[in-house]
Amino acid sequence: MRKKLSDRVESFKDAIAIKERGLYPYFRSIESAQDTEVIIDGKKVLMFGSNSYLGLTNHPKIKEASKAAIDVYGTGCAGSRFLNGTLDIHLELEERLARYVDKEAAVLFSTGFQVNLGVISCLLDRNDYLILDESNHASIIDGSRLSFARTIKYGHNDMDDLRKKLSRLPESAAKLLVVDGIFSMEGDLVKLPEIVEIAEEFGVNIMVDDAHSLGVIGNKGSGTASHFNLNDDVDLIMGTFSKSLASLGGFVAGTKETIEFIKHRARSLMFSASMPPSSVASVIAALDIIESEPERIETLWKNTHHATKLLLEAGFDIGHSESPIIPIYIRDNDKTFKVTNILHNNGIFVNPVVSPAVASTDSLIRFSLMATHTFKQIEEAVEKISAAYKIVQEETVNITL
Repeated sequence: MRKKLSDRVESFKDAIAIKERGLYPYFRSIESAQDTEVIIDGKKVLMFGSNSYLGLTNHPKIKEASKAAIDVYGTGCAGSRFLNGTLDIHLELEERLARYVDKEAAVLFSTGFQVNLGVISCLLDRNDYLILDESNHASIIDGSRLSFARTIKYGHNDMDDLRKKLSRLPESAAKLLVVDGIFSMEGDLVKLPEIVEIAEEFGVNIMVDDAHSLGVIGNKGSGTASHFNLNDDVDLIMGTFSKSLASLGGFVAGTKETIEFIKHRARSLMFSASMPPSSVASVIAALDIIESEPERIETLWKNTHHATKLLLEAGFDIGHSESPIIPIYIRDNDKTFKVTNILHNNGIFVNPVVSPAVASTDSLIRFSLMATHTFKQIEEAVEKISAAYKIVQEETVNITL
């Protein structure tokens, strides 16, 4: 490796420093299915760091559908959707998803990240504008970096700032506002009714990233636009299959003309191998379960409300969360790592979110619920989080003294 590049990679010491302190919380190896309880290092650990909101990743019907698809189609498609990689079940799922989110058409991508890379980068030209919430997912940010359009960011859910930024843009330019439906770290919902009103005033198209909304809000879990009864006011809806839908891949839905354009312009679609048949069949089976068992979503929200109540009673700052994603603000990187480590050693899996993902003063533990969690599991987790936080706080006081 040439010296300039070797110097750069060798100077990266952040992870090493955390590992040397025994606090490294990433790439933990799980030895079992993704469920409310997992096995790590041969020990049972309660999982509160998963995006499997409906708890479907280990559902027998989904596993059976995945295995059956392999028997018929094999393990992969050996090409892109654009060329030899389109199966009849790809088309079946696209039609199913379009109906589910109440749009004319949809197209599948190999991952949710690739949806945002491909769609955002292909729709606009040099004289156009992308408008993004500053707390949008990294895939939206990266999609904007690939676009020729100019990117404008507004303060998180700050409608006054959004209006101010839009008022400065030329009326003649095409404008696309891309926003998360449920924000993946804060757990709050986008102010979609206000955005629709402002977008109408300034001639802006809207794309909603429903990665964390599908299976969670809306009619039968069909997402943010449905939740606010604004399907006709949102131009594009994207989603991922790696969360509530228990698989891997993603899609975007909109008008037939828009989807046709994306199919012939989005490079992350045209130049990536298509979703494997097992993943496609898994999503179809997951949709069957979601639509036939609405009680799963009801249970998810009962768990969410119970956990929220307990965390507030314990005195934690959980921000403005309105979803199964509950941020527990620690507001210090070091303390966040320490609390996470104590919890891991005591059988609770949570995810730390520290700078540069957020400001150090906004560092948090991301606590996420599944429909399959029990109240007993939630209560145990909150009790252990409270105890871990107390230990870290007392340690800090002792050091100060």
